[in-house]
Amino acid sequence: MLDYIIVGLGLSGLAVAEELERRNKKFLVFEDNSQNSSYVAGGIFNPVILKRFTPAWNADEQMETAIPFYKDLELKLGVKLIHNWNIYRRFHSVEEQNDWFIALDKPRLAKFLDPKLKKNDNPNLIANYSLGKVQHTGNIDTENLLDNYRSYLKKNGNIKFSRFDHPQLKIQGSSFEYEGVEAANIIFCEGFGLRNNPYFNYLPLRGNKGEYITIYSEDLKLDFAVKSSVFLMPLGNNLYKAGATYNHSDKTQEVTSEAREKLVNSLKELIKCDFEVVDQVAGIRPAVSDRRPLVGSHPEIENMYCCNGYGSRGVLIAPNMARMLVEHIENDADLDKEVDLHRFTKKHYRA
Repeated sequence: MLDYIIVGLGLSGLAVAEELERRNKKFLVFEDNSQNSSYVAGGIFNPVILKRFTPAWNADEQMETAIPFYKDLELKLGVKLIHNWNIYRRFHSVEEQNDWFIALDKPRLAKFLDPKLKKNDNPNLIANYSLGKVQHTGNIDTENLLDNYRSYLKKNGNIKFSRFDHPQLKIQGSSFEYEGVEAANIIFCEGFGLRNNPYFNYLPLRGNKGEYITIYSEDLKLDFAVKSSVFLMPLGNNLYKAGATYNHSDKTQEVTSEAREKLVNSLKELIKCDFEVVDQVAGIRPAVSDRRPLVGSHPEIENMYCCNGYGSRGVLIAPNMARMLVEHIENDADLDKEVDLHRFTKKHYRA
């Protein structure tokens, strides 16, 4: 018998699998590539919400856990995953500059925000009110990470590429059987696919569609990321990723001309050189009504768990939540009440 079945291999499932492997647990992952928000994400790690100049939820703790986690994976997989570069917030007015300096007085933000504003010296960047630098930022190459981790699991016989058919799951007391595989525990890490999970679809998971475009520009010559009405980050070789859109009503994963047009128009207000759109991707972020993850056990079924709901910050949140959940399962450690999915049981769960 296996120790665990994991359903889904986005950032959440990957972090859970890695945590289990570090504890020498036997597991099998089921993955069908139906959810791709982790795959197409920008992978940005940024401890500051730049729209309001406020710290992201649990940013300090998440940064301390996440960066070493991905460094270890770089060594394990033999690939480059972490790309460090600064994010510069473009100011639209003197008032926004003043808000930046007010934020500098907040202890949780001071170490991330540079007090010295950067005067724009790029002739192709439109930034008339200077730029504010956010430090200790960059991105994780999530596509490279997921591709290589899937290959690693495949080589070791720890993944099965097939759709998980929930009605075929057999609950046998406190263990489970699925397609001849027996396991003591099961963890669902399905992203927005949780909406189709009969065991956890009572949870208030709201899909939030995001689209990115990749552009090519020989003239832009930008070696840092810029946050304005659109986020623009360098990929190397004159390629840049721009996004992302937020759409609460469209639950498809197809790219749209409307999102492309919106991003292109936003870019034209940020840069004044020629560029060509060379790619466009879309995914559904698994967002929760109270903007906190969904971690914990099923209200009634023993040894059945969920690890989900990271929204747009999965890169930072996933390692910490995986560690917390596995420690809860293995050593009965308490879950943070903010993320424990039982906060929704009384209001939403019906037996």
